[in-house]
Amino acid sequence: MKLSVLNISGKDTGKKIELKDSVFAIEPNDHAIYLDVKQYLANKRQGTSKTKERSEITGSTRKLRRQKGTGAARVGSIKNPIFRGGGKIFGPQPRSYRFKLNKKLKKLARISALSYKVKNNGIMILENFNFDMPKTKEYIKLVNNLKLQDNKSLIVLTEPNKNIYLSSRNLKDSKVVSVSDLTTYDIMNCSVIVFEESSIDVLNKMYEN
Repeated sequence: MKLSVLNISGKDTGKKIELKDSVFAIEPNDHAIYLDVKQYLANKRQGTSKTKERSEITGSTRKLRRQKGTGAARVGSIKNPIFRGGGKIFGPQPRSYRFKLNKKLKKLARISALSYKVKNNGIMILENFNFDMPKTKEYIKLVNNLKLQDNKSLIVLTEPNKNIYLSSRNLKDSKVVSVSDLTTYDIMNCSVIVFEESSIDVLNKMYEN
């Protein structure tokens, strides 16, 4: 499959670039995508929520009333969970939400997500570009030229570029990543992916085998 290469003005340069069928035209595996996105979100969780249990509450351990003869239920100390200010029963404790996935499954998830984007006409190719300095106005102009102002867009660069990244950082519906940092979550979380021209060769080499 071939796609036209656009310039930063949004016009066709006349060049075409080949998208490998083994990367952009497979039968998508929904479960692989689900697992990879689930792992990505789980790994972002801090897992620092914490409540105090009965043994961690500051307070007297004195028995509040005698065991029998009062007509009321037996109680222990003021730290009992049934009292206000008492310990929390089965409250959250610090934990890690991380889990592992093998490399083949993660690769399958990414090329499945890319294949979905191709089917939905959600991929564009942009010739290599650069900004002389970080300037959000220039980035907005680029987005407008590509007619992506009403879409959630992801620009994939061949290599990290600080000027382009800083230019996009304040925009809610735009994100810039390098091809080596592209995740299944990023692919599925946008309407249109704009690949820098030379990043396609890198992507083909990464996932064609």
